[in-house]
Amino acid sequence: MTLTIRPFDTADWPALWPFLHATIAAGDTFAWAPESTEEEIREAWTHYPLATFVATIDSRIVGSYFIKPNQPGLGSHVCNAGYCVDPQARGRGIAAAMCEHSLREASARGFAAMQFNFVIATNEPAVHLWQKLGFAIVGRLPGAYRHARLGTVDALVMYRTLHDVR
Repeated sequence: MTLTIRPFDTADWPALWPFLHATIAAGDTFAWAPESTEEEIREAWTHYPLATFVATIDSRIVGSYFIKPNQPGLGSHVCNAGYCVDPQARGRGIAAAMCEHSLREASARGFAAMQFNFVIATNEPAVHLWQKLGFAIVGRLPGAYRHARLGTVDALVMYRTLHDVR
């Protein structure tokens, strides 16, 4: 298994959309409405971010992430990112590799820190992974997420500086 992470190309969308759509439609990790259209998500995932990347194994797209400034203007030195791994490829370290790649990309692009604004507290694998990769929980938003199966659950704000990323 050779994992490669490269910039997104528009030709990648047909392979990315099915698992991105399935993840959003599940209503347990992303804030986008489960009924969001393909065009809405394509704009959000590939048009608005500063950069979007795909992770491949043997040329098959198994994950993707984007980076963008967390805020405009005076907050633009802090990066935000979003990640999605094909459910059939989970458990192979793809999210960790994409996060590590995104930290290097963000640092190389001049960002001083990375902030995740809305990590669903019940998404324990993600919370654990982000903490393992140096993110601290700096805020808890009680009942901020309407989970498809669990009802209202907390969302977390997670943050780390990039001063040690090379």
